[in-house]
Amino acid sequence: MGELAPTYLCRFKLKRMDFAKADVSNEELKGLYVALLEPRLIEEKMLVLLRQGRISKWFSGIGQEAISVGVAQALEPDEFILPMHRNLGVFTSRGIPFQRLFAQFQGKMSGFTKGRDRSFHFGTREHHIVGMISHLGPQLGVADGIALGNRLDGKGKVTAVFSGDGGASEGDFHESINVATVWDLPVIFIIENNGYGLSTPSNEQFRCKQFIDKCIGYGMQGVQVDGNNVVEVYAAMKRIATDLRAHPRPVMLECLTFRMRGHEEASGTKYVPDGLFAEWAKKDPVENYERYLLEQGILTEDEVGGVRATIKKKIEVGLEKAYGEDRTVASTETELADVYREHRHVSATPSPEFKEMRLIDALSDGLKEAMVRHPDLVLMGQDIAEYGGVFKATEGFVEQFGKDRVRNTPLCESAIVGTALGLSIAGRKSMVEMQFADFVTCGFNQIVNNLAKSHWRWGQNADVVVRMPCGAGVAAGPFHSQSNEAWFFHTPGLKVVYPAFPSDAKGLLLSAFEDPNPIIFFEQKSLYRSVKEEVPQGYYNVEIGKARLVREGDQLSIISYGVGVHWAMGFLDANPDIKADLLDLRTLLPFDREAVLATAKKTGRVIILHEDTLVGGIGAELSAFITENAFQYLDAPVMRSASLDTPVPFVPELEWNFLPKDRFSAQVAELLAY
Repeated sequence: MGELAPTYLCRFKLKRMDFAKADVSNEELKGLYVALLEPRLIEEKMLVLLRQGRISKWFSGIGQEAISVGVAQALEPDEFILPMHRNLGVFTSRGIPFQRLFAQFQGKMSGFTKGRDRSFHFGTREHHIVGMISHLGPQLGVADGIALGNRLDGKGKVTAVFSGDGGASEGDFHESINVATVWDLPVIFIIENNGYGLSTPSNEQFRCKQFIDKCIGYGMQGVQVDGNNVVEVYAAMKRIATDLRAHPRPVMLECLTFRMRGHEEASGTKYVPDGLFAEWAKKDPVENYERYLLEQGILTEDEVGGVRATIKKKIEVGLEKAYGEDRTVASTETELADVYREHRHVSATPSPEFKEMRLIDALSDGLKEAMVRHPDLVLMGQDIAEYGGVFKATEGFVEQFGKDRVRNTPLCESAIVGTALGLSIAGRKSMVEMQFADFVTCGFNQIVNNLAKSHWRWGQNADVVVRMPCGAGVAAGPFHSQSNEAWFFHTPGLKVVYPAFPSDAKGLLLSAFEDPNPIIFFEQKSLYRSVKEEVPQGYYNVEIGKARLVREGDQLSIISYGVGVHWAMGFLDANPDIKADLLDLRTLLPFDREAVLATAKKTGRVIILHEDTLVGGIGAELSAFITENAFQYLDAPVMRSASLDTPVPFVPELEWNFLPKDRFSAQVAELLAY
């Protein structure tokens, strides 16, 4: 283990484990024993089944059970816990029936993910557990969101989230701890410091002497406990949680422990130095605690034997029932149906009163209407509070709605998108404003792996809107001008909206807040103040997934969205002899397949125009869709007009050469002449 190995071992060689806690009753001590023994005996059984080939994979927490059990037993049943791979004791302590737990491990339909995910990659609202994703760190931001929702609702609850010392090297760890500290969120960050991140020792992960030293820089409290002592973990958690319910703020609890198996069973343990297992075997959390209870007369040998026999019987019965269930049968219809939370659009009729608005004004007006309509809606983003955002979409919102609901965020896109998911778990709606769509890369994982998949994985929707000021035409260069809608168009579980007109922008935004699914809402920056339109006042909506036929003609079809619609309108105005259908998609995912096919069949000539680069752009999918479904109606190949396959340049002359606007007319002429 390198230079830190002697220090790490000596922490526990100097004293015997002390279970004597005056504030823990004998009944609590007995309860902790049963809770501690359940995951150990399940683990021992699972290792047997793994060797028999009856389960495919196992992440063992043997040696670390006291942390999971101590944490879960100390919290109230309706307080959320966000565990990791080796926290079986959290799931058993929350009373999940063994049959269903084992069915999850076997990929049966009665598990929590319908066979779509494995082992502990699941959540259950019933038991107030939020399952992990393999990326580890994103859990922490989600915990922030749950805690924020609870705090805004005045519930006086805490949230507990787990991380290993290795996973805490990720940027999400820093971002989430910083947000929790700045916002005084009642989150207990539990660090299971077992000395390794898979095989990489702690001295190759961080250089501070102990993990809680990291707390100093964040201005938060850190507590260190013997993670193998279930009573010490339990008592510390009870004390911290009680304090945080009354005085909300984050606290880090570092639990010193050791993993007695590999990262997962196939990993092995050859990287562990000789003697380390023998030293830590002396600290076994189950054996030491059982010995203490027997020595103190709190339990008898007969009682211990009875507890063990009862748990083993429960395990065998649960396994028998789980194995007796039918194997999972694939249903394409079910798989597709579960990608989104069901939502039926209910039309809200526009007001007969209109007001001229720019695109940015319509978006701002839509946000205000949504904030009034949905009192549980929280807006988050960099500089969106008093400053009103860099584009002033939320100017004046703090005065009207307060800083609890209009929140400036630190520069940490990943943690904030995770917070948005946590708010949804807590029963709230949220909006995240990316200052520029380009910056979404820093929160990409949370969007495509957490927001997009949570409903399909375990039935938890993400009621989140991510606003994306995007696009070129304002000489902002390669880091503030991208059109990156295609990144999300490829991600099942997201909805992607891209309006071109102020009235659509407002109506679609209001529909986005009605929809319980995650929506990526693109707004072309050059249109913010250049496009005006008469917009209905008050509340109304525009259905997501429906295109709009802006112009009608029979010579060709132009399919576009965003600024491309305005380029096409300008071209048609300048060439009145060309009669074309101009279809504004408005929604990219899911796109309006019926409208696309209808115009293609009508004219027989189609050109798809978009600001994004050509290769891999949305136009490629639309072209393939039309060719596969309307080939017999076509009089010419489907054409695409798109930007150059380069980054977006800064100088206006280069930028306009990059964009397809000036090439579009030649391509239309070629299409008509075919």
